[in-house]
Amino acid sequence: MDMGIFIPNGRNGYIISKATPQFDATFDNNLEFISKCDDYGLEFALAMIKFRGFGGDTGFWNNCLEGFTLLSAVAARTKNVKLFASTGILALHPAMAARMTATIDSVAPGRIGVNIVTGWQPAEYDQMGVWPGDEYFGFRYDYASEYVQIMRDLWETGTCDLKGQHFTMKDCRMQPQPKGRIDVVAAGQSPRGMQFAAQYADYNFTFSTGINTPTAFAPTNKRLMEATAQTGRDVGSYVLVMVVADETDALAEAKWQKYVAEADDTALSWMAEQSGRDTKADAAATVNTINLPAGRVNMNMGTLVGSYEKVARMLDEVASVPGTKGIMLAFDDFFVGMDQFGQKIQPKMRCREARLEAA
Repeated sequence: MDMGIFIPNGRNGYIISKATPQFDATFDNNLEFISKCDDYGLEFALAMIKFRGFGGDTGFWNNCLEGFTLLSAVAARTKNVKLFASTGILALHPAMAARMTATIDSVAPGRIGVNIVTGWQPAEYDQMGVWPGDEYFGFRYDYASEYVQIMRDLWETGTCDLKGQHFTMKDCRMQPQPKGRIDVVAAGQSPRGMQFAAQYADYNFTFSTGINTPTAFAPTNKRLMEATAQTGRDVGSYVLVMVVADETDALAEAKWQKYVAEADDTALSWMAEQSGRDTKADAAATVNTINLPAGRVNMNMGTLVGSYEKVARMLDEVASVPGTKGIMLAFDDFFVGMDQFGQKIQPKMRCREARLEAA
């Protein structure tokens, strides 16, 4: 079972609260977190992309480092961890994204992949004059399909001549090519998003919901497996999980309740307004699930709250769900969370025993 982290390259990480540690995203902080992936034997780390934060009292995500440039520097100073950079496909041409990926592959051969971000927050792109209008929500996966095909053509053959509905390539060329295959990650939760992942991705990030409901995402995995049965491709789920841990269940629960009680309501209102622009989104789509009242303080990311032993058992439950190939972790406090996981949680996980013994 692969393990990785959702690195906090945006201000304050992934909880929209005034009670969590307040920090800006810096290279030094992210290098520290990602280096710990090597130290503790984790397999991957993913950097998001966000062009505009949510504001509020915490300035949530107002400060955000761009993933390709960040990870190019990290790649030179890490050894084994695979790095996924996110491309905001409306803001970065696929030929440029392909070349940037190939460049990082020359720094760390075989250790770079690309996460496809279709975009759900119109203000991010409208501020740059590249938002196509809200009708984009209806064709974004068609756009993404051409985008990935262009990158694949350039990575695999060094040329692309695609004539599509959204892109027209004219004997486009790229050298050097990557030394090996570049993995692509998607995050589709709707039926159309699943179809895209099944056809073009190698992994699909799966978003669970709820507190201490480690197998709640099982129906989403099932939908992905049904979609891949139609394409005949092997696309596994990387499940996104938030960990709030401490020595005892009571201490961990107290932290979580404090985060909820001191939520940044202004930032949450911005998130709700922006995500509400996609009026035709499927109920399973991310823009709908992130605003569910029960856990919107962390965008309804499936969250495991408890002692180190309890969290380890729940992570084993996550790993047991058919179709799961990996778990991507976020922490309430990345500064201590990585060490808590590496030293006190991972050694108790049955699904990691073989990996740890091999290391």
